[in-house]
Amino acid sequence: MIWLLVCPVCDAAHEPHERFCADCGVPLTFVNDQMSEFERRARKIRPGYADGPLVRVATARHQAEAEMIQNLLIEEGVPSLVRRTGGFDVPDFLAAGPRDILVPEAGAEAAREMLSGTPVGEQALQSPPAGVTRPWLLLVVIVGAMAVAAALAWLFYQLAS
Repeated sequence: MIWLLVCPVCDAAHEPHERFCADCGVPLTFVNDQMSEFERRARKIRPGYADGPLVRVATARHQAEAEMIQNLLIEEGVPSLVRRTGGFDVPDFLAAGPRDILVPEAGAEAAREMLSGTPVGEQALQSPPAGVTRPWLLLVVIVGAMAVAAALAWLFYQLAS
């Protein structure tokens, strides 16, 4: 196992005699070359953003977009969790359907601020898809369609008699 001296922000390798990153100015940390991807991601989390209950800061249209938003947040040091939006279950297409992006309450403001500067983030910060927040709209459309079908059936019955 080889220990490397790297920057926790930009992940750049440095010489053993250096103590601060030349680009970021932050103190360098030791990591080993066999560190897993999970351990590397965990190093980027800022402890101040990890406190409090989880709050929804964004909604992604599908799993791939949610993972991209999650990667944007981890680069800023904000931990996040992705979960399916309530009311959506697409068993045939597991990566389909909207996802909620949740972050600890302490990191919510930083997450919203960071996402507001990206095109994907702007889309994600808008309200969830219409089907998620307004199920009554679907009910109104179904009842309206049934009323139109009943009226047409009555009209054809009257014309046939």
